Amino acid sequence: MTYLSVKEAALQWKISPRSVRNYCAAGRVPGAVLKGKTWCIPVSSPKPSRQKKSTPPSANGLAARLLAEMNAKLHGGIYHKLQIELTYNSNHMEGSRLTHDQTRFIYETNTLGMGDGIVNVDDVVETANHFRCIDLVIRQMAEPVTQGLIKQLHALLKNGTSDSRLDWFAVGDYKKVPNEVGGRETTPPERVEQEMELLLIDYENGQAKSFEDIVAFHYRFEAIHPFQDGNGRVGRLLLLKECLRHNHVPFVINEELKPFYYRGLTAWRQEKGYLIDTCLTAQDQFKKWMDYFRIAY
Repeated sequence: MTYLSVKEAALQWKISPRSVRNYCAAGRVPGAVLKGKTWCIPVSSPKPSRQKKSTPPSANGLAARLLAEMNAKLHGGIYHKLQIELTYNSNHMEGSRLTHDQTRFIYETNTLGMGDGIVNVDDVVETANHFRCIDLVIRQMAEPVTQGLIKQLHALLKNGTSDSRLDWFAVGDYKKVPNEVGGRETTPPERVEQEMELLLIDYENGQAKSFEDIVAFHYRFEAIHPFQDGNGRVGRLLLLKECLRHNHVPFVINEELKPFYYRGLTAWRQEKGYLIDTCLTAQDQFKKWMDYFRIAY
């Protein structure tokens, strides 16, 4: 694929480079990939249309609070807690060896407490990247799910990792090599684009989504397993986004709930209740956080 630089896209679209970067950061340029600190924009991408500022969903006050605290760069609130808890737990599920304290240090101070163990550089990079993914999800919470947004999350998550230096590893794009999850086959690479399109057509049908609808979407996404790596984390970021968008309390799958979460994904076709009940249990924990920060639900 041929890419334009920010400057080249700005000249082509007759807007400022700053506007181009803002469009890319907001997920409004399908296929745009962040490499280092530079946006690479597909030459075929159309200029994003000007949009009226959409009113974010209320989620009974949670969405508005997250957005306000993010914009204010506030520490010590629900946004701060969500950043650390979701990043630590989601990365830990995928094999990160960073501790909860190390994750918190990276977020709060941009430093790392080494302790006595060896630290994997990719764990550090993906932790910092995951914080940015959460910000993107909060900014885009009122918008429909698109393939462009999904790929953008993957590009942000894997940017600068050792995987991004592999020719066959498609950062910000769908997988090129078949993969398995939990010993089960997933959608072959040549069918991923089509399966993802069908998933989004089924899901984005203009109807309000129940909590169960969102969990079902998550299962289908993970069954497709569209990326070479990072599917679980991107999928759980989408769970956060869709809960906020459709006014459901979100949730974080922690270490205690991890085996039940995986069992729920494995058994979904036979018994959907396993996964739904696990997510509802995690939601109860999130409600306790909201109680502490005095956010109604």
